[in-house]
Amino acid sequence: MRKLLVIDDDERLRDLLAEYLGGRGFSVDTAPDGESGLARLRAGGVDLVVLDVMMPGMDGFEVVRELRKTSRMPVVMLTARGDDFDRIVGLELGADDYLAKPFNPRELLARIQAVLRRSTTPTDAGEPVLRAGPIVVDPDARTVTLHGEAIQLTTTQFEILRTLVANAGRVIPRERLMELARGSDYAAFDRSVDVHVSHIRKKLGDDPKNPVYLKTVRGVGYTIPSNPE
Repeated sequence: MRKLLVIDDDERLRDLLAEYLGGRGFSVDTAPDGESGLARLRAGGVDLVVLDVMMPGMDGFEVVRELRKTSRMPVVMLTARGDDFDRIVGLELGADDYLAKPFNPRELLARIQAVLRRSTTPTDAGEPVLRAGPIVVDPDARTVTLHGEAIQLTTTQFEILRTLVANAGRVIPRERLMELARGSDYAAFDRSVDVHVSHIRKKLGDDPKNPVYLKTVRGVGYTIPSNPE
């Protein structure tokens, strides 16, 4: 049974989600604030965290920032309705997905299931290591290196980069990467994939104005050259 941790200072919402998600095949633990939630995450045994942004003391952004120093655990953030700033910052810090409050618990369940699928999708036995110049992606080990140095990516960032490296030299439509980032349920104006791409560039040390590895093809999508210099 997959274990979820819900971190939110709203007791009523915590109880609601614990009951709803617990009745749909998950083991659910809760925490009322960022400090206690982070302590539980560090203790291990959690498969995904549902994390509120606005909490007293340590907020959700701080929790993600600390978590990403040591873990790639999937994170779904809960943000204020219509607050694009919260969403963008959360993605930049390493969240895998976000959902605006108020929300339908069924939608949160769908988001959680989609993120968990991306993080645990089995690869074919002996799937070859993917290369594009100094970028090496091992689908089985789910690792990425650049010039031999390990690059830490979130689940969503890994899937985006994996797709681009597997198709090095081709332009991958933005809509395809959007499906990896948000699933099939996304708005045409959703820019979260662009935030993920920006974050991958930072981790690769790419200059956003003149990238070497991850290039933008305006009006179409993104590409990684077959042998970037």
